[in-house]
Amino acid sequence: MQPRVTVHDAAVKLDGPLLFLRRTLDVGLGEAVEVEGADGRRRLGRIAALDEQFVTVELLEPGAGLALADTVVRFLGAPVEFGVGPGLLGRVFNGVGQVIDGGPPLAVRERLRVDGLPINPLARATPRAFIETGITAIDLLNSLVRGQKLPLFSGGGLPHDRIAVQIASHARLRGEGRGAAKGDFAIVFCGIGVPHTTAEYFRRALEQSGALERSALFLNLASDSSTQRLLTPRFALTAAEYLAFVEHKHVLVIVTDITNYCEALREVAGAKGEVPGRKGFPGYMYSDLATLYERAGCIHGTAGSLTQLPILTMPSDDIGHPIPDLSGYITEGQIVLSRELDRAGVFPPVNVLPSLSRLMKDGTGKGYTHEDHPALASQLYAAYARAVQARVLASVVGEEGLSETDRSYLTFGAEFERQLVHQVAPRTLEESMEVGWRLLRALPLAELTRLSDAQIERYLGGAASK
Repeated sequence: MQPRVTVHDAAVKLDGPLLFLRRTLDVGLGEAVEVEGADGRRRLGRIAALDEQFVTVELLEPGAGLALADTVVRFLGAPVEFGVGPGLLGRVFNGVGQVIDGGPPLAVRERLRVDGLPINPLARATPRAFIETGITAIDLLNSLVRGQKLPLFSGGGLPHDRIAVQIASHARLRGEGRGAAKGDFAIVFCGIGVPHTTAEYFRRALEQSGALERSALFLNLASDSSTQRLLTPRFALTAAEYLAFVEHKHVLVIVTDITNYCEALREVAGAKGEVPGRKGFPGYMYSDLATLYERAGCIHGTAGSLTQLPILTMPSDDIGHPIPDLSGYITEGQIVLSRELDRAGVFPPVNVLPSLSRLMKDGTGKGYTHEDHPALASQLYAAYARAVQARVLASVVGEEGLSETDRSYLTFGAEFERQLVHQVAPRTLEESMEVGWRLLRALPLAELTRLSDAQIERYLGGAASK
């Protein structure tokens, strides 16, 4: 891209990743710039704020070595763009879309704005169909639907990185591998502010599982600048939009960790002198997160879809913290991890009761998964909720003071966590359903109120307790 205009001697202050310039010409917010120092190195940046006197530039690369007197700034006259092409899959990029896997440069077919293009609401199609993640607690009870945005709420020290890798390695469309829809599914994996060891774990795990061939991996390290962290998910989502709406693939975007993104947003906002809001985060964090989450969806007349599974760690396990709170308002549900289940050795430690997929009903049942899937999920959910109530009651009156029915629920709850939530290997939906039917056989027949007589006869027969 050729510079629109070049200015000299305009830099007045360098504060971390922010460069402040005297405003000597008309420029626009989000415009890409090149900053060159006396060492001749060019650093990419973008205009983050401006007023009548000054322009604030976010440097996306380290500003070490810049001297204000020798700084040259080139305004490119266009927003930050990412060159994409058919060779995206199988490649590893840094946080600003530069290839870091040792391979050749990406063959660029077109350049797209990393901020994305707004989708006309009338062009949006209702998310339909099912993505199988291999995790029973998600597939069976809180199903992920193509075009949905379904965040995973975790906490410090919980195995969300391992879950992310497992989903990336085993997620598939229904029928994939049996001739149907094969090759139409892709993964965009985005690590934000991750340590070097974690980034290497992501790369090696995807390579060893063979999933890297159908994936594009974006890695922003903890040592990278906070301003770069703000653009990493946007580069990843730009690649996903190209794969989904140009190459017509069904793309699953896994982003970890949104909390690191929000912390960077707070840091940069503070450096710009903006008035802080709740817990020090900027007041516009809700709309900023929406610019990421709302890039998921399906478009009428386009075969592809873009599904998001963002992962965030709740500070102090507080689900009311601004980051999970605002994410819950924007997205269609949440998957919540439990520290208690993790301590009990359950993997993945999904807390089923506070988890929710608001679009599950639109992507499951006859034509999408299995006609009896919704009824089974409803019955398992109701039975586990009753089991949790029985645990509370047992803690007060003792297990001996429970009725026979409550004791059966107590046993069901323990087996539900040990056999259904806990799994040593990925499962297909059919395997998950079989585990569910097996667990229900331990409950009294009269308690199975969410199942039809035909379903009880077909799957439970005379095995249900009388």
